[in-house]
Amino acid sequence: MAATSKLACYSDPADHYSHRVRIVLAEKGVTAEVIYVEPGKFPAKLAEVNPYTSLPTLIDRDLALYESTVVMEYLDERYPHPPLLPVYPVARANSRLLIHRIQRDWCRLVDLVLDPRSKEDERSQARKELRESLIGVSPLFGEKPFFLSDELSLVDCCLLPILWRLPVLGIELPRQAKPLLDYMERLFARPGFQASLSAAEREMRQR
Repeated sequence: MAATSKLACYSDPADHYSHRVRIVLAEKGVTAEVIYVEPGKFPAKLAEVNPYTSLPTLIDRDLALYESTVVMEYLDERYPHPPLLPVYPVARANSRLLIHRIQRDWCRLVDLVLDPRSKEDERSQARKELRESLIGVSPLFGEKPFFLSDELSLVDCCLLPILWRLPVLGIELPRQAKPLLDYMERLFARPGFQASLSAAEREMRQR
């Protein structure tokens, strides 16, 4: 049964950082009002609660949170079932480190490719680097049902929005990346993931 909540989540319908939070909400069955905000068209309420008017922003009664990793960890603690971080401190720290590495190694490249201000040669290099990196780590996706885990975790919630956007990024993975391709097919089919998608995100794979 879905948890009841007075949560509001301001979300960019096409941004991978906002998508992370929507995946967490959907996988936990948390009812939240998702308010889609187009870039540059920030509602007054968002400016009141978030000095950066950044997305995603989560409002839980008098609490306003921004920065996607902060929001995800708050939701995991506020709604502990199913848990999306391991119980034991060492395993939790390893998960946080993986999220940090995804941020440093892959999100940086995704942002560079998608930023219209990027130069074409920068975009091309970032696309090449991201593709090669994904192919290189592909065998790791075959070791367990989820990324280095027997259960869905916040690490997967950070990875899936990037992988969903590969067609938009201009990246096609070869057959040799089969463990990663299988992982994508499996996790994209999850009801929680499907429920997390905005209309704009659905169109990303209908082109």
